[in-house]
Amino acid sequence: MHIATIRRDTFFIILWGSLCVLGSVCAAPKPTGYDVRNYGALGDGKNLDNMAINKAIEACANNGGGTVIITSGTYLCGSIHIKSHVNLYLDAGAIIIGAPQELNAYDPPEAFEGRAYQDGGHTYFHNSLIWGENIEDVSITGTGMIQGGGLTRQDKEVGEGPIGLGDKTIAIKNSRKVLIRDITIFHGGHFAVILTGCTNITIDNITIDTNRDGINLDCCKNATVSNCRVNSPEDDGICLKSSYSLGKRVVTENVTITNCQVSGFEEGTFLDGTMKPSKSRTGRIKFGTESNGGLRNVTISNCAFRDCRGLALEEVDGGIMEGVTISNLSMMNVDDYPIYITHGRRNRGPDSVTVGIVRDISISNVTAVVADSMSGIQITGIPGHPIENVRLHNIRILYLGGGTAEHAARIFPELDKGYIDSKGIYRNYPEPKRLGVTPAYGLFARHVSNLKMTDIEFANGKEDLRPAITLDDVDGAEVNGLTAQVASNAACVISIANSKNVSVENTKTRGSAKVFVSIGDTLSGNILLKGNDLRNYDSPVQQKVAGQATLIFNIDKK
Repeated sequence: MHIATIRRDTFFIILWGSLCVLGSVCAAPKPTGYDVRNYGALGDGKNLDNMAINKAIEACANNGGGTVIITSGTYLCGSIHIKSHVNLYLDAGAIIIGAPQELNAYDPPEAFEGRAYQDGGHTYFHNSLIWGENIEDVSITGTGMIQGGGLTRQDKEVGEGPIGLGDKTIAIKNSRKVLIRDITIFHGGHFAVILTGCTNITIDNITIDTNRDGINLDCCKNATVSNCRVNSPEDDGICLKSSYSLGKRVVTENVTITNCQVSGFEEGTFLDGTMKPSKSRTGRIKFGTESNGGLRNVTISNCAFRDCRGLALEEVDGGIMEGVTISNLSMMNVDDYPIYITHGRRNRGPDSVTVGIVRDISISNVTAVVADSMSGIQITGIPGHPIENVRLHNIRILYLGGGTAEHAARIFPELDKGYIDSKGIYRNYPEPKRLGVTPAYGLFARHVSNLKMTDIEFANGKEDLRPAITLDDVDGAEVNGLTAQVASNAACVISIANSKNVSVENTKTRGSAKVFVSIGDTLSGNILLKGNDLRNYDSPVQQKVAGQATLIFNIDKK
């Protein structure tokens, strides 16, 4: 054989060997371990298999841990008990399906000591499809599916009667080093995933298409949620909470949510790709409402919202929300509002007097298309307890528009005192839809201290007679680089009341309202207008109440 041929053949042999070695390194090997079929599981979708699966898990845990394998098939199940050092692996083609309620296959709820201040779904965990408590080094992985099947989306409030129906897909409590990766959950009951009192959590690359909550982290620390797709039309997609379910205040902290998608399409249509719009369109990323302990040191980045509600940060149960950094959000066809930051006094806990704290929140690089004329960005504290230190930067929002002069003059309800809804019922639950239309189309801020807005753009799909921004009881506001669309019949571009130390700089308007800034009610301190494009405004400022100690200076009409 010619020497060149030998060298060529040798090269290809070496190359093939290298590729084989590389393939063996790169390809994730199929795990070996405890096959549930060896413990009596049939996987025929007709006979209950959770007892066999639990035997496999028990054997695995007793031997120091390992992988319990759910091979291809449909496994009808009641409660599955996850144990320490066990990886429950769902192979491709494997489906765990929740048993019908009439089979009584779910464990009864555990005893709860003391008074429960939260609903049954946050209080009880054993009545779940897969649950674990006081465990460590546990994982649920694989490309298979968990289908809720007979799980109910309902649960009774504590004290309202018997509680015991299976209502959660995965519930893990008081545990550490928890990993959930790659699985798909369909029709997850009240919660597809709820982790309570857990630390060192990784939830990665999971897909959820469900009828209520997607992922809930309650009283948890050191958690990362990444690369997940959550469709939940009837409730929240990814939700951080700090309830009183552990019988004490516990802060949820050190949490990262990144590269995720949330949506509110009809259940099932996200998985089949048809993505049909739903009526409820909830689906969002949300903090609260359960917020007894509070939320601290949280980052959210690179997330997409589609056909759902916007971002909601709610502290209403006496806890502390602080150190929140959010960036790079894309919102398409969001309902009700784009961003909602609120402080309330629901105080659903043993202490009905303590008022929480909301401070140090930064939100940047947001683009949104809002399919509703109800509300712009809302930042609302409560009287005497303002939201502190909020930064909004590089935000572009296209609103539906359509607000009227009556909407602009509306006195917006105070969440602190509760409100009477359209049915005449007293409410204090923090949901923008229940509070109604805001008197500003772009941003409404009330009871806020130290608010800074830079490089903000608001536009409308149709004429809106509300101001772009309303500031009410705001101490220290900087608006720099605002571009706002305004209607010629709108009373003003920016409305300021009961506020002090406000500066508005470098504003451009598309169209012109009757006046640029309207100032009313009691003010003290300085109102600074500088570098704004006021060429279309003969009277830039209107001071509604005469004789107030308002200082207005540096009005540049360039």
